[in-house]
Amino acid sequence: MAVVGVICHHERAQVVELARDAAGWLEARGHEVLLPVKDAALVGRPELGAVEATFSRGLDVAVSLGGDGTMLRTVALVSADGVPVIGVNVGQLGYLSEVEPSGLRMALKRFLAGSYEIEERMMLDVLVEAEAFEAGPRHRALNEAVLEKTPMGHTVRLGVAVDGETFTPYAADGLIAATPTGSTAYAFSARGPIVEPTHRCLLMTPVSPHMLFDRSLIFAPSARVRIEVLGHRPATLSVDGCNLGTLHAGDAVSCTAADVSTRLVTFGARDFLGILKSKFGLSDR
Repeated sequence: MAVVGVICHHERAQVVELARDAAGWLEARGHEVLLPVKDAALVGRPELGAVEATFSRGLDVAVSLGGDGTMLRTVALVSADGVPVIGVNVGQLGYLSEVEPSGLRMALKRFLAGSYEIEERMMLDVLVEAEAFEAGPRHRALNEAVLEKTPMGHTVRLGVAVDGETFTPYAADGLIAATPTGSTAYAFSARGPIVEPTHRCLLMTPVSPHMLFDRSLIFAPSARVRIEVLGHRPATLSVDGCNLGTLHAGDAVSCTAADVSTRLVTFGARDFLGILKSKFGLSDR
């Protein structure tokens, strides 16, 4: 018997039907199904609800039903316990998800039969150096950590040091510290490089820099990149799209490769260039 976690997008009707169908199909075959409490209420199965703090314990696999945002939420819930994730694309771009809704049952069958592979993706360990930071000092990211200007603010000044050695201050709308997976997220829109997602490195990309040096930098995964708020203008910190709070002069964020990885379930070799062409509408000629 397997224990399967299901995580849902909360604003798509198709997700509710998929979750109900998957739960019924799994239970009919003797497997256990768990959902976070709010997700269980959403699909009308409150008896399957589990609190998020302990949700991942004992899971054999987690199924993400939604888009990339749901995948990021799923990873945040289960990565610490090494739970593999099946991504089902019920969104638009769905760059992180391999399975389409019509293939969900087959994906579950193949996983339960052991006919799958695991793709490891590097994550960031994000350490916040600020007194009484409400969101806490330590976070993990599959895509990126971002320090940027406040919504109505001007550019911010951010000092960068790598492995304890000062590099340079930036005047910019923000700085993105990203993983290879995150190279096709916010960093991509800031004209950062696209990196094959199973590679291990740390990217730093400026957002609208007000200076001549406007290039992304790529570091070894073991590098520790420290970004400090300089001057009187505050900056907001977000991790995988979740706004965690405001940092002020002297506060900083340090990023390096995390000691755990995201484990994505795949059903055959991923064609990195083929996925790029499909998701971004690129032609052969």
